[in-house]
Amino acid sequence: SKRPWFEPRCPVDLFFVLDTSESVALRAKPPNFYIDQIKSFTERFIMELKDMRQPCDRSLTWNSGALHYSDEIILVRQLSDIATERQALISDIKGISYIGKGTHTDCAIKRGIAELLIGGSHYQENKYIVVVTDGHPLTGYKEPCGGIQEAANEARQHGVKVFSVAISPDQEDTRLSVIATDQNYRQNFTAADNSRSTQLQTIRSIIDMIKHCSTPLMIKSSISGKFGRPRPCGVPWNEGTASQSYTPDMTMTHSSLNKVYCNNCKLLMMMITVVSCFQGDRGGRGDKGERGHKGYKGDKGQRGTDGVDGRKGDPGFSGLAGCKGSPGPDGTPGEKGEQGTRGNRGPRGDLVSDDKGDVDGDEGDGDDDAGDDGDGGDVMVSDDVGDVDGDDDAGDEGDGDGGDDDAGDDGDGGDGDDDDSDGGDGDDDDGDDGDGGGDDDAGDGGGGDDGDDGPRGIKGAPGDRGQIGNRGEDGAPGNGTEGCHGFQGGKGTPGPKGDDGEPGNPGLDVSHTCKCGPLDLAFIVDSSESIGSTNFALAKDFIITVIDRLIKDQQVRFGFNESRVGVVQYSGDGAQEAVRLGDPNINTLTELKQAVRDLRWLAEATYTGEALQFSLTNMIDRLQQENRVVLVLTDGRSDITRDKTPLNTLCGKGIKVGGLGVKDYSGRQPNHEQLSAVVCTSDPKPGFSFVLENFAELLDDSFLQNLTTRICEDKKCPNYKCPISFSGDTDIVLMMDSSASVGQRNFDSSKTFVKRLAERFLSAERSGRAAVRVAVGQYSRERRMEAELTSNLTLLTRKIDAAIFQNDGTDVTKAMAFAMEQFKTSGGGNRKRKLVLFSDGRSQGVTEAMLEKRVRLVSEAGVELYVITVGNQVSEANLRSLVSRGRSYDVTYAQRHLFRVPDYPSLLRGVFYQTVSRRVSQA
Repeated sequence: SKRPWFEPRCPVDLFFVLDTSESVALRAKPPNFYIDQIKSFTERFIMELKDMRQPCDRSLTWNSGALHYSDEIILVRQLSDIATERQALISDIKGISYIGKGTHTDCAIKRGIAELLIGGSHYQENKYIVVVTDGHPLTGYKEPCGGIQEAANEARQHGVKVFSVAISPDQEDTRLSVIATDQNYRQNFTAADNSRSTQLQTIRSIIDMIKHCSTPLMIKSSISGKFGRPRPCGVPWNEGTASQSYTPDMTMTHSSLNKVYCNNCKLLMMMITVVSCFQGDRGGRGDKGERGHKGYKGDKGQRGTDGVDGRKGDPGFSGLAGCKGSPGPDGTPGEKGEQGTRGNRGPRGDLVSDDKGDVDGDEGDGDDDAGDDGDGGDVMVSDDVGDVDGDDDAGDEGDGDGGDDDAGDDGDGGDGDDDDSDGGDGDDDDGDDGDGGGDDDAGDGGGGDDGDDGPRGIKGAPGDRGQIGNRGEDGAPGNGTEGCHGFQGGKGTPGPKGDDGEPGNPGLDVSHTCKCGPLDLAFIVDSSESIGSTNFALAKDFIITVIDRLIKDQQVRFGFNESRVGVVQYSGDGAQEAVRLGDPNINTLTELKQAVRDLRWLAEATYTGEALQFSLTNMIDRLQQENRVVLVLTDGRSDITRDKTPLNTLCGKGIKVGGLGVKDYSGRQPNHEQLSAVVCTSDPKPGFSFVLENFAELLDDSFLQNLTTRICEDKKCPNYKCPISFSGDTDIVLMMDSSASVGQRNFDSSKTFVKRLAERFLSAERSGRAAVRVAVGQYSRERRMEAELTSNLTLLTRKIDAAIFQNDGTDVTKAMAFAMEQFKTSGGGNRKRKLVLFSDGRSQGVTEAMLEKRVRLVSEAGVELYVITVGNQVSEANLRSLVSRGRSYDVTYAQRHLFRVPDYPSLLRGVFYQTVSRRVSQA
């Protein structure tokens, strides 16, 4: 029947905000189970919205609308009159298709408030929102619209009441309570349950609260234009005129109050009918209104003027003394010194000469006849023979015994002294007695008396210096005993801490133990909303821990041309992010770990199949090693309804796939069928899978040990033949160090080592028609190219053998420039160019800046520089510059391009030459 024209209407605006995010959609199987429950709840709610008669012939009417949301908001229908648009609204609700990504509840509530304020009735106290959500996520998720607390506060400021309805009874009640206006608007409201009665109970409870709390139509109470105040929720109006305000201390019964209200209502409506034809006097000024709600944050102000520069600061403290510098280069040879003074006279030499001195004595005188001549004096000779003339005095005259006496014999010559240079003094011997003669006859004279000694002869002149004698034989060994050990000295004062050294080159692998690497490892990590922020953080820690455990326990070495590693995180459609070793900003393992830590939880849908295809195209197909392992970390609940990419994308491609299924934040088990499809159980060589109770178990030591064992179960034993190959045309120049600090013997070792390298390079496998040429040179202060670029090993070996050691200074920068000229004259266009340089980093007259400039020029010319350094007497600063490519120091690159051995004989030991040739041959 037609309502009377004076019947007061009490319109209520009710708006539904429905959560269709991933955490709701994937809560049960199939993915749309709870979505259908939410739609069914909303449809039943709308069917229950009927006009209701209230006391005094009031009528409660409804305007309703809806939206659904995830990380975006889709408006289902604006506020519409239920009396005319009920079926249209229900039809739109049935057409909802879930979004299934992140959960932006704060944005959805604010959008619902806006829809209520711009549509429906003008009665602010009769506006309501029903939010149906699971309350996810709890923590770690940056809500883009300020958070649910801010959204709930905004609703209160506008007088909008918010009901908070859980998807199912086991939801996160903390966030649901924050959403609700107060505890009366939360209670235990549930949208989805196995019992239909539970849904109806929630619906009718909310409608009853709205019916008792709605503000009736304000009736104009008098000509003065005053309005009565709205009564509180569930309390009828008080007695008296309609202009009378409500007072809480009224004691009238509920029925009598309603009766008074109805009588006044009818009376006032009749008065309005009469007064409405006439314009009344202007009413008085109304009372001051209540304070408005807090305004929105204003726009950012303009930039202020620059302030005055501050005064110059006080000088800082003097810095600590720098570390002791490296030894300086060898100095130039000094000029020849002046001739020294003559040394002291040496000791007397031994007497070994065979020359004879002249030591004849003088003849003695007899009385009658001269005596016989004396015998010649004995002569002593020395190394430097002096003039040893003895001065003999004549013997005394012999006495005749009658008759004629014969002459006496001459006296004996004197003995020469043993002096080196003076002649000896001759000693006179007595002349022999003359023979006595007879009477009258000339008989023999009797013997004369002995003559007196003659005077000492004068000193002879110095003789000439004799020749140096031959070296005598070694003396007999001494018979002394070994001395006692000395006492131990006291402990010295500790020296200053030295600079940290560069990481050493990995030692030679000469063991017969099979090793895990090299392998290529990829992590594919679920970053969807159902994982949760805390679990995603644990997943990132897990990735870093696995890398460290492989390095420590399995001796896997990650680097550009060794084992490589990368990470892909994924969520919904097109939501994938990859970080890998070798990216422009990720040159070291440390930088990769930091990039993993910086990954931000995506919190959208779960498109595992699409993520596997993305990883295959953008990472896995670029991996170079034969042994490729992919670990997929997920809760095993991919949205296969919308993600049409199959989960077995990685199967049949020679990839070992490991599936790590973990319960999600609500404790649900991973989907076993999906996990089996991911790990390729139907492959001839299937992968493996682990199912864990929670993400914390990912960091358990026993689990990590089992996991790394499975990753490395296809170990390879070392191949000591170590074949090498070249994928394209390559020119290699080997420059040997021929400076004085090397020495002839070590230079010969260098030549042998270089011949081994040349043989390896020229006998290596080649792809297609790839040509390899090798040249060999040496440098000191000058540079020589012993053999031009050639592929003839016999010719090259012969020229290496003919190389002559220079034994001069060192100029490493000119050596590099000299090698560059060899590359320029070789032509070759796209040929790869590699320079292997022997150097200890020390070079005369070269600064670090000069060296960096030359290295940069080499790198810019497309030449890859490798350095072999021998011993520990090296310049570490210059070595770092040599393997820096003229850029900031890259530890990983330096380790691959710098080879260290303790001494030159070590060049020829073991498989060191194979290690060098293998690295040089790799692209």
